[in-house]
Amino acid sequence: MELSIIISTYNAEEWLEKVLIGYNNQTFLNFEMVIADDGSRESTKKLIKDFKKTSNYSIKHVWHEDDGFQKSKILNKAIIACEGDYIIMSDGDCIPRKDFVEVHNTKKEKGYFLSGGYFMLPMNISKLITKNDIISEKCFDINWLTANGLKKSFKNNKLTSTGFKAKFLNFITPSKATWNGHNASGWKEDILFVNGMDERMQYGGQDRELGERLINFGIQPKQIRYSAIVVHLDHKRGYRTSESIEKNQKIRKYTRRKKLIKTPYGILQ
Repeated sequence: MELSIIISTYNAEEWLEKVLIGYNNQTFLNFEMVIADDGSRESTKKLIKDFKKTSNYSIKHVWHEDDGFQKSKILNKAIIACEGDYIIMSDGDCIPRKDFVEVHNTKKEKGYFLSGGYFMLPMNISKLITKNDIISEKCFDINWLTANGLKKSFKNNKLTSTGFKAKFLNFITPSKATWNGHNASGWKEDILFVNGMDERMQYGGQDRELGERLINFGIQPKQIRYSAIVVHLDHKRGYRTSESIEKNQKIRKYTRRKKLIKTPYGILQ
């Protein structure tokens, strides 16, 4: 197995099914899927069980009891479960374009991690997307999206850029290359060396903190936000609190100031 892909989810079967279909449609299929489930209900388990019957890739379902937003903890369990030497992380609300895995696989390089982005869709289009729209790639077609209400924006270049244009936009973008939980990848040995996710952290930058420790370790980020494309389905964020964001900011500040490499609150404690 060359690659492992970790997808996080929590009680979002409609979105998760669309994402799983997107991975069934990939040009590169030599990967396993590890679903990091932060305590979803039985209907999520049933969806995954049923999808396995027609999946083009193997699926592992890693689950723990619902204890609020504990994404960092379930991600660490998923990292351990990965059999591939290289890990792509994304979310159960991000549909990958058909070349998504191939781009990560082609651009992976020792000493680096890859930093991708996402293209946010409004709720009406998120609900509108069907299985056929994913397979036919309509949900990545800017003409189809604008016909269904998407507004014009420079960000639309994410969906229309290929080849030299994508490479050029990756180079000039003012956005920093960071570890983004919705679209990032790196070597499993590097992620294990820095001890995975900091399990004290809940919503708000816990993915970035992992990337900051990788950088402290000497792993450099590489920008691919215009090359590795996912469309992000809209949803509410009831788990977002000012307290968790403030706590995480303090942890990240400490990581940067002390140039911390390994968290004592990660996979090994």
